[in-house]
Amino acid sequence: MKITVKSFGALTAAELYDILRIRSEVFVVEQECIYQDVDGKDQIALHVIGTRKGELVAYTRIFKPGDYFEEASIGRVVVNPTERKYGYGKEIMRASITAIEKHFKVDVIKLSAQLYLERFYHTLGFDQVGDGYLEDGIPHIGMVRKK
Repeated sequence: MKITVKSFGALTAAELYDILRIRSEVFVVEQECIYQDVDGKDQIALHVIGTRKGELVAYTRIFKPGDYFEEASIGRVVVNPTERKYGYGKEIMRASITAIEKHFKVDVIKLSAQLYLERFYHTLGFDQVGDGYLEDGIPHIGMVRKK
């Protein structure tokens, strides 16, 4: 998988379309969650894009400290459903962690994880903080990674 990191302004129209399509396909359709995906935060995020053979297969958006949480953060973690068996989830997360360290010069990262993915994020060095909560009707937990 080829990884690129881009600001919102550097995204092509086709890239933005593919990002919004995969987020909608997974979060709205697959997970049956009606929520406002276009939340005005894409413009301040860096976008971590994973492609294979020119097709979007994995994606996250990352934020510097203070833009989403007090800590740097990773969100909208998504892998194309037909590509999940290849380990792209861990690969895009590792690339996102590296991008935060490189671009923001910090090593504390927070995310809001869907509860069923706790073990996945734990294998990447994240630990639960606080109690669980519902976000858009889906059980979530806060998780933090400290280097």
